[in-house]
Amino acid sequence: MEERIEKWLVDIRMAIDEINSYFQEGGKKFASFQQNQMLKRAVKRNLEIIGEAVNRILSKDPSIPIDNARKIVGLRNQVIHSYDSISDENIWAIIINNLPKLKADVDKLL
Repeated sequence: MEERIEKWLVDIRMAIDEINSYFQEGGKKFASFQQNQMLKRAVKRNLEIIGEAVNRILSKDPSIPIDNARKIVGLRNQVIHSYDSISDENIWAIIINNLPKLKADVDKLL
């Protein structure tokens, strides 16, 4: 695997780990997430990083097997350009349902 792709995969894993670290003290509770503006912005920033890294990987080698890669890039674009149209519930669903699968995919590739 090309060195740049590996670096971007590491960036994705680090962003996922950072998101997970935000919930270590109080656990993953939607109400806590929803009430904490700084936490929501930090999570969204890491989702932007993940989406940008996936976009770069796809540009370099579209055959890299990342499930829902185009949706991940689409989310990045939505977070950046339509930040006010993404609900807390959608971001929460991504944290709970999609990030664990993405982390497993990335770990396999690394």
